[in-house]
Amino acid sequence: MISIARAEQLHSAGLRWRPAPGDRFAVRTLADQVFTISDMVVEPHEYPTGTVLGFNGTTEWALDSVAQEDALWLPREDQLRELLGRTFRSLARSLDGQYQVLVELSGQPERVFTADEAADAYAQALLALVSAAVDRV
Repeated sequence: MISIARAEQLHSAGLRWRPAPGDRFAVRTLADQVFTISDMVVEPHEYPTGTVLGFNGTTEWALDSVAQEDALWLPREDQLRELLGRTFRSLARSLDGQYQVLVELSGQPERVFTADEAADAYAQALLALVSAAVDRV
């Protein structure tokens, strides 16, 4: 799982989240707790004022709901890879055990992003992609 800090970087760079079942997130005021959206426990509710994440039957927490802007998406490895789209070329493991994600950003030479965990390497690559897209706007 990517770190809260990396998720904040992705959010700040412009990555947007449409909550769906299976998504993991942290509530910014409870950053040490990770929640998962599930039809049985946490459901996104769309209102004209925005999306609210409703906690169903939660007895151990004093949470009924939290506004989406107070939550931070922690995308899974498969979600990060999907978001890379056609820029993604490969995932490999180096001899030292680190993961390497190879991407080709439009108009640039291929780049490799390396991390101890595959999800972190994907997140680094996605951060570069999102930042490059924002720079072009």
